[in-house]
Amino acid sequence: MPKIVDREQYRKELLWKCFDLFAQKGYSAIAMREIAKDIGVSTGTLYHYFPSKEALFLQLVEEQTQEDILSFLAEAGSPETLPEKVKALMDFVAKYEEYFIKQLLLWFDFYQQQERTELLKNQTLKKAWEQTKQLISHYLQIEDEATVVFVCNMLQGLIVGRIFEGETASYGEQGELLTKMLMSLGEGVKE
Repeated sequence: MPKIVDREQYRKELLWKCFDLFAQKGYSAIAMREIAKDIGVSTGTLYHYFPSKEALFLQLVEEQTQEDILSFLAEAGSPETLPEKVKALMDFVAKYEEYFIKQLLLWFDFYQQQERTELLKNQTLKKAWEQTKQLISHYLQIEDEATVVFVCNMLQGLIVGRIFEGETASYGEQGELLTKMLMSLGEGVKE
């Protein structure tokens, strides 16, 4: 009897193996042939699922965005107050800090290999950013677009800062500052 393969599940498994490999070696430093070898599949199999390294990366971005959102929503639960919501958000980022650091460094490496004008037009990257903003907007109940962008940038900046400075800025302290800022703006506060 032939082996039944769930192709979508297998594709996702390949993506996560590639993430670990990219995080270890860097996007720019590895070719499809080496990726296939290191994750234990034939080059033909890898090309069957991903026509290019860029396509592989972009599918990884889509997969990670979806998984990150689902994981956050599952772990965060349904806190009632803004301080509780911000704490849940910061606890999630702190818990998965190493993963988010690897993810950001991989994205930076990918971005270095692209023309900025092409990056700005890339629909996959735009969609990932929009989904992240929608999550923050909905979860924290923020309607102002500029405030949502600020919160997203603050979270990414906090992770980048911890890459270079270590633990000088705690997630808890930064969460408290974010809560104060949002409350002073009247954002995320139930009437």
